[in-house]
Amino acid sequence: MEDQAHELKKMMSEKNKEEHINILPQRKTKIIAITSGKGGVGKTNIATNLGIAYARMGKKVIVIDADLGLANVNVMMNIIPQYNLYHVIKRQKTMSEIIISTNYGVKLIAGASGFSKIANMNEDDRNAFIKEMYTLAEADIIIIDTSAGVSKNVISFLVAADEVIVVTTTEPTAITDAYGIIKIIATEVDNMDINLKLIVNRVNTSGDGKKIADRMVHIASQFLNLKIEYLGFIYQDSAVEQAVLKQVPFFEYAPKSKASACIRHIVYRLEKTGFTESGGLSGFLRKLFGRKQEF
Repeated sequence: MEDQAHELKKMMSEKNKEEHINILPQRKTKIIAITSGKGGVGKTNIATNLGIAYARMGKKVIVIDADLGLANVNVMMNIIPQYNLYHVIKRQKTMSEIIISTNYGVKLIAGASGFSKIANMNEDDRNAFIKEMYTLAEADIIIIDTSAGVSKNVISFLVAADEVIVVTTTEPTAITDAYGIIKIIATEVDNMDINLKLIVNRVNTSGDGKKIADRMVHIASQFLNLKIEYLGFIYQDSAVEQAVLKQVPFFEYAPKSKASACIRHIVYRLEKTGFTESGGLSGFLRKLFGRKQEF
């Protein structure tokens, strides 16, 4: 991997190029699930700001808050949703009626009380829900902010997604819990069918992030036969804390901050490595519901 710290310095020195990331050719919707072994590691902040970074490069982005316990993507954006996926599942609202256009170029779907109901839908409700989900097919990127931990709902999203990003910090408990969820993923899916990536958040130096990542990548390879790609780190940055207090995503609040530069580098890494061939939204829904037929 290139020296991320060196790359960040170059990015931050180009003051007039913050929002100019090369746009790749149009392609079908990609589903990125972001997860963590424990709460409090910055997972939702990363999901939100990655979405905004993609939007700044001209992508059509939808962020879905699938955190069943602590839904707070809307809090990051200072938005109070009136409706969520529960209303779509109950056929009280259509997807177009619950989706929220934000001031940051991304669209938001509140889903905290909705996703827990998916498993209990009857066939008619499920078919209606799938039809509504297909209205999201115009998006280039759908980012799903999952709950922390290893619940059945979380694992189902991770298995279905095109890309899975695990977020950890330098804290020993966060590292242990991150390895725990990686281990469960390894037992749930064929290793060839999941693209697993790692971000180390709140690091003081680039070396801190790389040291942790190298250890996790090595252990996963040796003991789980699972390949993990290290996407990069995000610096500990006071601008992030200030942005959270103001309920403005830090990529918008402080676009020239170290944390924002890290987000740009991570998006660059995601785009440079590209996505493997996948089923897009159709494949995601097929895996999520365990259905074999074509949608």
